[in-house]
Amino acid sequence: MKVAIITAGGAGMFCGSCMQDNALARALRIADVDAVLIPTYTPIRVDEENASSPKVFLGGINVYLDSVVPGWRRLPHFLKSWLDHPGVIRQLSRLSGSTDAASLGKLTIDLLSGTHGPQRGEIVQLVDYIVDDLKPDIVVFSNALLSGVVPHLRSRFRGRILTLLQGDDIFLDALRPQFRQPALRQLTDNCRSLDGILTHSRYYSSHMRDYLSLQGMEFREIPLTMDGWHVEEKQAKTEIQADGDKGRVNIGYFARVCPEKGVQHFLDAARQLLPIYPDVDFTIAGFLPQQHRHWFDSLLAGVQKDVPSDRLRWLGSPSTRSEKFKILQAFDLLFIPADYHEPKGLYVIEAALLGVPSLLPAHGAFPERIADLGAGWLFDSSCKPPHGESSVRKLEDFVTTYTRNMDSDCKSRLIESATRLHSMQSTGPVVRSVLESF
Repeated sequence: MKVAIITAGGAGMFCGSCMQDNALARALRIADVDAVLIPTYTPIRVDEENASSPKVFLGGINVYLDSVVPGWRRLPHFLKSWLDHPGVIRQLSRLSGSTDAASLGKLTIDLLSGTHGPQRGEIVQLVDYIVDDLKPDIVVFSNALLSGVVPHLRSRFRGRILTLLQGDDIFLDALRPQFRQPALRQLTDNCRSLDGILTHSRYYSSHMRDYLSLQGMEFREIPLTMDGWHVEEKQAKTEIQADGDKGRVNIGYFARVCPEKGVQHFLDAARQLLPIYPDVDFTIAGFLPQQHRHWFDSLLAGVQKDVPSDRLRWLGSPSTRSEKFKILQAFDLLFIPADYHEPKGLYVIEAALLGVPSLLPAHGAFPERIADLGAGWLFDSSCKPPHGESSVRKLEDFVTTYTRNMDSDCKSRLIESATRLHSMQSTGPVVRSVLESF
């Protein structure tokens, strides 16, 4: 079986969906599937072995210029093709790239319009490559925002066409009002040409079936797939937690730093608990989008002025997988008080593979993650102000009972569960079976 996975690059940032697509391709290869990972917009950036093809389709620079420069799409291909070179895209993405939905409304609608929009040439080129060169049995799109390709692909391709949904709703909801409904209608129309839809949680299947009004569509779940790294169970804490701090409890946040992931609630919990518990530290790490930097810097400064700076740490975004492991392994608890109803919860699995349990709101995919792993805690997310009393009380329970509840056997069981459920060796055959069932 040959599978083409069409992924969307993250404009130079580490993107959870990109990393999941990359891991999925590698897992399928382990399961004897000829999986080809095709990047669109920009090259993908991952902190593991990169399984993607070198050529970028729907190059982000040309796609943007097609929409905003009159006549650009009519230029001969040889005059524009140099802008699709991965190195050129990477450089210009660093200077001017944005994945902020609020500024991408018109471009989103243009792309969803497929061959009826200004990106017709780029879409035809991608479909020609899939049909004439790759000749796969199945095409899987990384998200439904790529579905503008689907109608033209369907007219030329006899195999099965699927899409993953990995957070499409949060992008659509962030579009400006004049763009949101037209984009949603066009996306839904495109999805009617699919053979099925994949998600990473039962919650998200149910939610997106209603959100996209696709009650008759076949939805199926596939497991999250993680690189099967091996971490020594008793490896020493890193420089993030010095030798003299071994008796301390480190509450950590490792996710995109933005309002929907709840970093503001994490900081509020730090403000409340740090003065009370002298042996507790709070640590924040993750990618901070440009549009949220002033907001986050102001919040962080407001809390840091009231607590010792070495007990509330902002570590930024790690540039390597090794750095990410060091940060995660230094946590005693991962605390993500997200407002957004998470479709995946990839960071929960990453932490679990290092023996770190999570405290999460009882919504979205989080209850499924905790139940499957058999470890971790949920709190009532309906408290007002958001998460306030319930999450802080759960944190206090963890701090006061930590040494009793999280011994080495508990950590070992958590690592074993995460590895058994989410390693590439485990998930590859499962995903292959799901794909073959369509």
